[in-house]
Amino acid sequence: MTAPAVFVTGATGTVGASVAQHLLELGVPVLGGVRGTDVARLPQGTQARRFDFDSTPAALEAALDGADRLFLMRPPPIADVQRYLFPLIDAALRLRIRQIVFLSLQGVQFNRATPHHAVEVYLRRAGAPFTFLRPNFFMQNLATNYADRIRSSNEIFVPAGRSRTAFVDARDIGRVAATVFTSDGHVGRAYTLSGERSLGYEHVARAMSRVLGRPIRYSRPSESEYLDDLALHGADEEYLSVQKMIHRVVRSNLSALPNRTIRRLTGAPATSLETFIGDYREAWQVAR
Repeated sequence: MTAPAVFVTGATGTVGASVAQHLLELGVPVLGGVRGTDVARLPQGTQARRFDFDSTPAALEAALDGADRLFLMRPPPIADVQRYLFPLIDAALRLRIRQIVFLSLQGVQFNRATPHHAVEVYLRRAGAPFTFLRPNFFMQNLATNYADRIRSSNEIFVPAGRSRTAFVDARDIGRVAATVFTSDGHVGRAYTLSGERSLGYEHVARAMSRVLGRPIRYSRPSESEYLDDLALHGADEEYLSVQKMIHRVVRSNLSALPNRTIRRLTGAPATSLETFIGDYREAWQVAR
């Protein structure tokens, strides 16, 4: 008899792929929800399962067949969680899924405007067997959202002022998710996941300079300069609104507090910024 699997949404993305990889390393079968051509990007050993949030209830249940746990994350383009995420939660509950681990946001309980808050409320009201993971600002943003400017201008262009952030490596979220899926006592719990050091972007720039071997500076743009730059490069109003909200939270230092929750849950410390920069150095390589 095949062991029950974990169904992972976003299994080809940064966090979802890490969740899948760490589960597979623990010997847990993983069903990765994919839309057609994404199959090749799944971690090796993941069983591809055709999936779309915009599916019929029957199709959602078919996608979950064989799984007894669900890793749920909101794709960034999806704002209407009532239409696209709630039906998947309903399908999971009809199938008596025994745990739903939801990738939420740090401080979401105080921010009713976020889609993540609505999902948390729905899971609670539905009596779902939830576990909330509320991560701090991802280190991976340096290698994705901010990478072009670092490559082209050796500049970290983030409207964070003089604030500090306890950055977290998204790979550590995968470790935590695998842990809470495979050990007892995590249903009904919410975990804020931060790095173990609180750092300003000046420190980030110095660390990148040391590891990459070239000077990187933090330019401290204003909010309007940052948003104007995003708009110039094609960002729509919804994306601009989200970015405005995120960086106002950062500037208020709500993301500044470090903790050892990752160490406590997994038995290993959170990844350091220097380790992350070394592992991702290709993201900032200057083309020659």
